[in-house]
Order: sequence, then structure tokens, then C-alpha cells
Amino acid sequence: MRSYQLQRLVDQPILQTSDVKPTIAGFDVLGAFNPAACLFNNEVLILLRVAEAPKAEKGYIVIPLIEEQDGVPTLIIKRFPEPSEPYDPRVITIQGKVYLTSLSHLRLARSTDGIHFTIDEKPFLFPARMDESYGIEDARITFMEGKYWITYTAVSEHGPGVGLAVTTDFITVDRVGMILPPPNKDVALFPQKINGKYMLLHRPMVSEIGKPSVWLAESADGIHWGNHRFVFGGRGRPHQGPAGQERINNQFAWEGGKIGAGPEPMLTDDGWLVCYHGADETHAYSLALALLDRDDPSRIIGRSDTPLLRPELSWERDGFFPNVVFSNGWIQWPDNSNKAGKIWVYYGAADSGVGLAELIAE
Repeated sequence: MRSYQLQRLVDQPILQTSDVKPTIAGFDVLGAFNPAACLFNNEVLILLRVAEAPKAEKGYIVIPLIEEQDGVPTLIIKRFPEPSEPYDPRVITIQGKVYLTSLSHLRLARSTDGIHFTIDEKPFLFPARMDESYGIEDARITFMEGKYWITYTAVSEHGPGVGLAVTTDFITVDRVGMILPPPNKDVALFPQKINGKYMLLHRPMVSEIGKPSVWLAESADGIHWGNHRFVFGGRGRPHQGPAGQERINNQFAWEGGKIGAGPEPMLTDDGWLVCYHGADETHAYSLALALLDRDDPSRIIGRSDTPLLRPELSWERDGFFPNVVFSNGWIQWPDNSNKAGKIWVYYGAADSGVGLAELIAE
């Protein structure tokens, strides 16, 4: 596996939460981050995850979600008395039921230079089904067979699953539906068939047994998936620390807590290049690379031993969810551009903005 560097192109976010207008009157935008990315009609398009919530009300927890009313999924707002004890501002359990305190959707933004973006004022995809009742998050875009395939995390009270939508023009969208049920997320669809099959990477979520890991699945039609196979997981190993506490303390601690695939795999002369994220036991997220065999992507050729990008700048360390760099969007500039062949990586920073880096092969 050749050596790579991930170098920030700018030392400030190219998009911030304050750049995005709320969709709904009386709501605030809490975060704009984790964009999918692609090239379309000589522009860079990104699909931002935009998290919104009703304006705060003193003494109350105010929760937006989708509920069925007369058989129609409808946006509603629930209000509960604010707990007296400390609570997570993002996820809260009330009367035995877990809620998210914001509702995410996907917002389209476009740019001719890949740095300065114009953001649509209305959602591109807004939660519209009961399996999206808690929001739509963290999309990936894969161009294949003349269409743009958009996978995203669809969240409901039953957990996060994987939704699929398809478009040819980023105006009309065919919402295919949920292709992997909860609990699952981080789906990256390969941009071409391999051995006659559609393929994707995904991350089943584990509980008592196992650790988060990246799996491979295949399909004859791009909708129904099977032949699921483990590909790789976090290499961080827990060991018994002081006072009987389990701690992760080795060279791979940075991916010992969580792991998941990022943007769509990119085909290189060496094989399929996969950008992935790893998180440590403190929930700090970093970015790294894996290389998979061209004809058998269940076979690993190489992986990063250390992260290519860590949360180091103030706006990567401080935000709605601190200490995060998380990528689910990259582009390779075409040969007819003045950036021919360059790979630009768009990443969410602290759930509060978007950074930009270039992937450089050495």
C-alpha cells in the first residue's frame, strides 16, 4: 500500500452552522456537518446533514419528530418538563422512551471551485416515513450506471437503519426505502459492479458481544442485500487498568472504540481505496485509509497504522459534539480541470461545520 497524507487545504471551516438557514419557522439550526460529495455538471455538490430543533423553552425539553396522523407522517413537537439532573443535550430518555432532541435532514449546496458554496434554503431530503421519524443523517453519494445513488442513515425509535434514494438531476428523487434494517449505518456503495454484483460496505452495530466493524454485502439489484462478510474492525485492545477499569491503551487506541466506512470506495491502480473513521474510548474521531483487493474487496491489502487526520484545530475540537473529524464525502477532480486528478476530502468537524483536506499519494 502506497503512503498517503491528508493535508488540510484551509485552516478554517469552509461551511459553518451559522451559514445555514432553518427550514421551519421557530426552529434553530444546531449543526451543519458530515457532507456527502460528488461532481455534477461542472460543479461540486454536497449534501449536508443539517440538524434543527425548535427554539429552546425555559423549563422544557422540546423534541421534533415525525408521527403518523390520520395515516400521514407529520412533523410534530413534543414538550416535556426539563429533568432536574444533568442530561445529554442530544439524546434523552423520557418515560422510558429514547428521543433525539433535534431532527436532521439533507441540504444541497453547490460550488464551482469546491470551496465556496451556495446552500439551498430548503431540504433536499426531509424525513418522510416512519422509519425516518427521528431524522435523516450522514449521506454518501455514489455515481453508477448514469444515476446518483444516495445512502443515508434513517433513524427512528427502532434505531438507525440505512435508506436509499436515487436521482439523475438532483431535482427529482426516487426514494427507494430502507435497504438495511436497524441497527446499521455507515453504508458506502461501490461505484461499479464487482464480479457481476453490486457491493457495499456497512457497519452493523453490536451490543454485548463483538466490537464495531466494517462488513461487505452484495446484491443482484442494488436493493436486496446478502452474503454479508466481516472485512475489518478496530484494532484497539482493552486491557485491565488501575482500579479494575478497562482501558484501551495501545498504538491503535484511536480506532478502538468505534469504526465505520466513509465515502464511496475509490478505485486506484492498487485496489479499492477506503477512507474510514475510527473513534477512541473518549469518542474522539479520526480519519484513516484501508486498501481492498480490486476483485475481492473482502481481502485487505493494507491499512493505516496511524490516523491521517485528527481533531487538532479549535473548530474540530469544540462544537456540538467535540473532538470529531468525520468524512463521508470526497471527489477526484477530472482530467479536464485545473485540479486534474486531485482528491479532495470533505469532513464534518465537531458536528458544527465542514473542513476540506487533500489526499496526497507519496
